[in-house]
Amino acid sequence: MPLFSKSHKNPAEIVKILKDNLAILEKQDKKTDKASEEVSKSLQAMKEILCGTNEKEPPTEAVAQLAQELYSSGLLVTLIADLQLIDFEGKKDVTQIFNNILRRQIGTRSPTVEYISAHPHILFMLLKGYEAPQIALRCGIMLRECIRHEPLAKIILFSNQFRDFFKYVELSTFDIASDAFATFKVIFFFPTQLGQFIIFEDYEKLLQSENYVTKRQSLKLLGELILDRHNFAIMTKYISKPENLKLMMNLLRDKSPNIQFEAFHVFKVFVASPHKTQPIVEILLKNQPKLIEFLSSFQKERTDDEQFADEKNYLIKQIRDLKKTAP
Repeated sequence: MPLFSKSHKNPAEIVKILKDNLAILEKQDKKTDKASEEVSKSLQAMKEILCGTNEKEPPTEAVAQLAQELYSSGLLVTLIADLQLIDFEGKKDVTQIFNNILRRQIGTRSPTVEYISAHPHILFMLLKGYEAPQIALRCGIMLRECIRHEPLAKIILFSNQFRDFFKYVELSTFDIASDAFATFKVIFFFPTQLGQFIIFEDYEKLLQSENYVTKRQSLKLLGELILDRHNFAIMTKYISKPENLKLMMNLLRDKSPNIQFEAFHVFKVFVASPHKTQPIVEILLKNQPKLIEFLSSFQKERTDDEQFADEKNYLIKQIRDLKKTAP
């Protein structure tokens, strides 16, 4: 039995038809309606090969052929470059195809990860997608799938384009800014802690943002990170720096009670640490009376939060018990 009947095109044919019709869409002439229909059909056929149907599993040989055609033809790049030209359902199909082919493994190898590593501009095209509202969320889904693979996460992290994240998380469109932050968080919590030392170089910008959502999300993320015992080395480094303590003390006085509360959960790590650096001790001693008075009346309205009250009392005691070291 042949793998493909006459009514079912093989992967090479599907890829050629898709490329040819994307080229027509790029020209934006009168034939675009027909081309758009052909693009939709080809994407559906491609998705069926990769994902199978309710009746049958994906055919292994056809999947391998399709993957090879996607690499050799450069279609993977073209699909991202032309994503804005594809209709709504087609954009969803492209995302599913891209993520499916990215997860494909042969033994311990991930061929698409290797392909993208050799063509890193694919990653930067996806990142730049945050600047185009029609495709931003789709690009975000594909980018997050990419950076779950360490070789691809490294390419983004050590690139000049990585700093663009700090711009995207402050975009005025809430959905896009939140999606960019979700992608940023994947890098931040990468299992090998790849991103954290690098990200901290610029993290202060987010904590001082004029954008309320960015500031609150950044504080919450920082709190999650340094309160996780798996991140002991990161936490130790962060709480050793006096400028970080000063920033948290300023954020405790933010006009937003929610920002104050998130800052409190970071501030408490500085105070509760049994291994404070001398500069940290000096700042706490210098502000000892003011901090005790401030914390005593800090967010008193949280009467139903017993844990918060206990933590606050503990910090007051820790600060009160601080003594100057003998010269």
